[in-house]
Amino acid sequence: MLDPADNEELPPIPSKRYFTIGEVSDLCAVKPHVLRYWEQEFPQLKPVKRRGNRRYYQRHDVVLIRQIRNLLYVEGFTISGARNKLAPETATPFDRERAQTVQALITELEDLLRYLDER
Repeated sequence: MLDPADNEELPPIPSKRYFTIGEVSDLCAVKPHVLRYWEQEFPQLKPVKRRGNRRYYQRHDVVLIRQIRNLLYVEGFTISGARNKLAPETATPFDRERAQTVQALITELEDLLRYLDER
């Protein structure tokens, strides 16, 4: 597994709709039990749960996990500090608007990839 301090060394996120907890663990260099713990600590992190309570993470979840990992392991935040840093109420209106724009762009790009894969 990768050194938690090397955020630049993380592999690129593949263009898939859903990722298993094992895949996310490898993509983010974080053990599965840590991911399950972070779900309890960070309200924004809500993977889809399917049959047998299996978790399926979406791309935005993987990006969020990498942000959390960076805050905790690289920048030295505590869990509480990282939670506050990521809290939507601390974001400025510009930050919220930018986040919505980025999310809309990600959705459009995913749709484009699906379209191109079908051709």
